[in-house]
Amino acid sequence: MILAGCGDEGSSGTEAPATAGAGAGAGCAPAAGSQLVVLEDDKKLQNTDNIVPAINAKASKPELVAALDKVSAALDTTKLIELNKAVDVDRKTPKVAAEEFATANSLTAGITKGQGGPITIGAANFSENQTLGELYAIVLTAAGYQPTVQQIGNRELYEPALEKGEIQVVPEYAATLADFLNGKVNGASAPAVSSPDLDETMSGLKTLGDKVGLTFGTPSAAQDQNAFAVTKEFADKNGLKTLSDLAAKCSGTATILGGPPECPQRPKCQKGLEEVYSFEAGAFSSLDAGGPQTKSALTTGTISVGLVFSSDGALAAG
Repeated sequence: MILAGCGDEGSSGTEAPATAGAGAGAGCAPAAGSQLVVLEDDKKLQNTDNIVPAINAKASKPELVAALDKVSAALDTTKLIELNKAVDVDRKTPKVAAEEFATANSLTAGITKGQGGPITIGAANFSENQTLGELYAIVLTAAGYQPTVQQIGNRELYEPALEKGEIQVVPEYAATLADFLNGKVNGASAPAVSSPDLDETMSGLKTLGDKVGLTFGTPSAAQDQNAFAVTKEFADKNGLKTLSDLAAKCSGTATILGGPPECPQRPKCQKGLEEVYSFEAGAFSSLDAGGPQTKSALTTGTISVGLVFSSDGALAAG
C-alpha cells in the first residue's frame, strides 16, 4: 500500500473545470479496482494534521499529560488506519477497538497514578475521534482518573466547552485546530499559522492555546488529513507513486478528479493541485468528502483520482 497525504463533502455529476486548458495532454482514464492507494504528497500541499491531546489548562496535571502522551507515542498513521478499519469495516465498537489496541500495544504499562478524580473527555461526532476518546479514557483510568467519554458534535460545539472546562480533554488535529483558533482569536482574514512543518504548526497552536486557556500534549505521528487516492490498478498502469507523478503523467483530458463540490476552489483540493503540482484534470466529478460516493467512483472506474482522508479504514481493507 502507498500511504501519504490529501479529502472533504458532496452530490454527483461531472463537469469540466475551468482549468482544463487547451494545452492539456491526453491524461489517464479511470481504472477500476478493489484496492485504494494514496499518492505521496511529495511537495507538502497538505498541512500537518497530527493527532494531539487538547487539554483545558486548569485541568492539566503532569500525570494526565504523561498518560495522554502514551497514546501519542503508540500511534502512527498505519495503526490509525487499522483502528479505523476495526470500527468502520469490521464493525467493532470504538470502545472494543480501543481496548484491543491498548492491550496489543501495552498502553497502560508504566503509567504513574496521580490524585485522579472525575474527568470528561469530549469526542467529535465521527468514529475515529470516538475511538481516540476511548483510548484516552483507558490511559487516564490507569493514571487514577474516573473518565467519561462524551460525544459532543463538531468543533464549534466542543471547543468552547473545552475552554470553559465543561470538558477537560479532546483528541484534536493540530493544523485544523490551529486554523480554527487563529480565526477565533485573530479573525477570519488572519494569516494562517498551520504549516506542512509540524514544529511550526505546534508552535502556533501553543501560542493560540495560551490565549484561550488550552494546553497540549505531545502530537502523535498519526495524521488524518486530506489525501488523493487512486486504485492500485490505476497507479500500476500509469507508474504513479506521488502527486508529482500524477501531474507529470496524467494531466489532461481523460483524467477525472472526484471530490466534494467545493474542491475546485479549495486550496487543499483541486486548486492546490493546480498551484503546487501544476496538475490539470480534464473533468471534475462532484461527489462527497472522502465518503462512499468518492470511494465507489474510484473502485468502479468512474473517476481517475479522488479526495479521501489519509487515515481511512478502507485503505487497509484492500
